[in-house]
Amino acid sequence: MSTSAIEPNIVFMGSPDFAVPSLRALAAGPYMLTVVTQPDRPTGRSGKPAPPPVKVAAQELGLPILQPETMRDPDFRARFAALHPKATVLVAYGEYLPSSLLDLPERASINLHPSLLPRWRGSTPIQSAILAGDRTTGVTIIRMDKGLDTGPILGQQSVEIGQEETHTELSRRLAVVGAELLAQILPQWLRGEIDPIPQDDSKATLTHTLTKEDGLLDWTLSAEELARRVRAFQPWPGTYTFWNGTMLKILRARPLPVDTTSPPGSVVITGAAGYRSLAVQTGKGALEIVELQPAGKGPMTADAFLSGYRSIDGSVLGRQA
Repeated sequence: MSTSAIEPNIVFMGSPDFAVPSLRALAAGPYMLTVVTQPDRPTGRSGKPAPPPVKVAAQELGLPILQPETMRDPDFRARFAALHPKATVLVAYGEYLPSSLLDLPERASINLHPSLLPRWRGSTPIQSAILAGDRTTGVTIIRMDKGLDTGPILGQQSVEIGQEETHTELSRRLAVVGAELLAQILPQWLRGEIDPIPQDDSKATLTHTLTKEDGLLDWTLSAEELARRVRAFQPWPGTYTFWNGTMLKILRARPLPVDTTSPPGSVVITGAAGYRSLAVQTGKGALEIVELQPAGKGPMTADAFLSGYRSIDGSVLGRQA
């Protein structure tokens, strides 16, 4: 029996932290892995190129790595074809596969997507689930086609969303759940034991690409919706407001079922030193600010913030003047 029959040649494509558990799960399996990830990009104030997390993990695992500038690079496409992969596994790579590469592997290309497809097709499924107030989400593995997350389903796993769970926290959980599902589904798929199930397009919902402006809090919205935005937009684009022309990043917040006669954006401080609470009136209810970060400062609790910024009491927060 040939080595290739025992160890199927798999191309793994991924870039961010979310993809690392899946890479490690497949690296522990009976596969010959080649890793394709995004090029090193400038990061931080230094602007020095930094490798994507998947590259770091692949180096630790001693796996071969390819970093094409684009999937449409003829040289990369030739190297990809020369691998004769049994299948391609894509987990948050950061670029869509062109048709010339999609069906090149013997068992096609499969994708791990962090939602219960067909709900939340697109690039921001975790944020979208939190923003919508979904109580459950999950991960789905599909056989990729030319559409946007429209391929038939090979397997799914659902999880409950915690009431105060942030995008960062939920993403970490889904990465682990997805890796476990991928380790289960891939060998079954390679053996031809799974019949893909078409998605019900009538139940599809789409995400939208986030911008920095999405993080500006509109205090006329309800406290519940604003709290979901704070949770969904961590760490990017983050949520923020302005006080006297200075940006305040809102890191953690929770809705309160109380209203005042003050206009939306009005700040109310309650309690005594050591136990002070900072709340902001919204269009419906109040939003308690649990953790925030003034411009030029580090993250701090509301009580710590009020020790130096007591004058915020009674102010109206909003857009930059």
